[in-house]
Amino acid sequence: MPAINENIRFIRKQLKLTQDQFGQQLGIKRSLVGAYEEGRAEPRLELLYKMASLAGLSVDDLISSDLNKSDAPQYERKDFLRGKEVLVVSMDSHKRDNIELVPQKAAAGYMNGYADPDYVKELPKFNLPNLSTGTYRAFEISGDSMLPILPGTIIVGEYVENLNNIKNGKTYILVTSREGIVYKRVFNYLDENGKLFLVSDNRHYTPFQIDGEEVLEAWSAKAYISVQFPDVESQKDMSIENLAGVVLDLQKEILDLKTKKK
Repeated sequence: MPAINENIRFIRKQLKLTQDQFGQQLGIKRSLVGAYEEGRAEPRLELLYKMASLAGLSVDDLISSDLNKSDAPQYERKDFLRGKEVLVVSMDSHKRDNIELVPQKAAAGYMNGYADPDYVKELPKFNLPNLSTGTYRAFEISGDSMLPILPGTIIVGEYVENLNNIKNGKTYILVTSREGIVYKRVFNYLDENGKLFLVSDNRHYTPFQIDGEEVLEAWSAKAYISVQFPDVESQKDMSIENLAGVVLDLQKEILDLKTKKK
């Protein structure tokens, strides 16, 4: 059974905090932090939750894992888009970010658990070579709105810290409060009217807009994994002319919206 006092000392040092600073974060005196680290006292469950939250760990990890070991579960809480939330990622024994996979059947649960270390810990994980340094997550998509990318394809996306960095016409996985998890081609009009316009590569789907405030997470598509090869005829449908038509349709919708607003 790992010593809780050693884990408490470990996470404080990992956070690069003095005992006094750690105590201020927890709302307790420095002397009490010292007592916990020396094993002269044991923190209550409420305080353990606070400690685990500061370190981006679950209480179970804090109590039952030896955090000094290189293969212990580790989680890092990163600043989220506009400071509203945090991004939770897991790391392997070499302290490299894992790629967590969100299967279709887990999509609904992800809406509630994306910021919960316990939830993220349970997601399937893998690593891919040839990806540049960054934070990645994988999502299994459903539907045919992005043909020739087929339903069941896994899209690997790189975390976008600031929505203003979204580039027009590129594809993104957006985790949204209203539409759920969507994979679309995105056009950024946040500076103009606070909205993002989402376009499907399949012309049978109508473009739509969402408020930037609805976006919980954004991931820039970098790779995809599929056991099915795209159909050649489907690829022909996504020609330059057709893509240009999508953009023209989108521009017309934006003009219509502006006219209605006036």
